Amino acid sequence: MAELSGKKILVLVTNQGVEQDELKVPLEKLRADGAEVTVAAPETGEVKSLVGDWDRGETFPVDQTISSVNESEYDLLLLPGGTLNADALRLNEDAQEIAKSFASSGRPVAALCHGPWLLVETGLVDGKTLTSYASLKTDITNAGGNWVDQEVKVCPANEWTLITSRDPGDLEAFVGAIKEQLII
Repeated sequence: MAELSGKKILVLVTNQGVEQDELKVPLEKLRADGAEVTVAAPETGEVKSLVGDWDRGETFPVDQTISSVNESEYDLLLLPGGTLNADALRLNEDAQEIAKSFASSGRPVAALCHGPWLLVETGLVDGKTLTSYASLKTDITNAGGNWVDQEVKVCPANEWTLITSRDPGDLEAFVGAIKEQLII
C-alpha cells in the first residue's frame, strides 16, 4: 500500500532520549505506506532511544543533521516525545526555526507526548487546542494554548494544522491522523 507515496516527512529528535515507540512506530507505519521519512538530529550517527524515559531502547540511524535540513522540501513535521529528547530539542535554535517555518507556511506539524515543548518554546501553541502528556498542561496553558485530554486532537487554527496525542498508547490514532492529513 503506497497511499503516502511522494509525501515527505521530517522527524526532529535529539541523539539521545527519544521515547522508543514514539519514533519507531510512526517511522515503520508511515514508511510502510510509502512516505519518505527523514530522521534529523543534532549530530550524525544514531539516535539512542529510551523506554519509559528510563530503560535503554533501540537505536535508529540519523539521516541528516538538523542544521543541514532544507525544511521546505517536507510536507509534515513530526515531533516525537521522550522527556529528555523534548526538553533538549526545545532549546535547539535550528529546530525552533524549522517549526516556525512549517507553521508560517501552513504545513502540518504532528507532536506526541512531550513533543509539544518545542512548540511551547517557539510560541506556536498560542491560540491552538492540543493534547500532550499531562505534565505539559500548565506549560501549554501558560503559552496561550487550550489543553484537552484526548487520544488525538487535530487543530487547524492559525492557518496551520497541529496534530497531537498524549502518549505511546495513542500511537494508532496519532499515526492515523497524520495519514489523513497527508492524503487531503
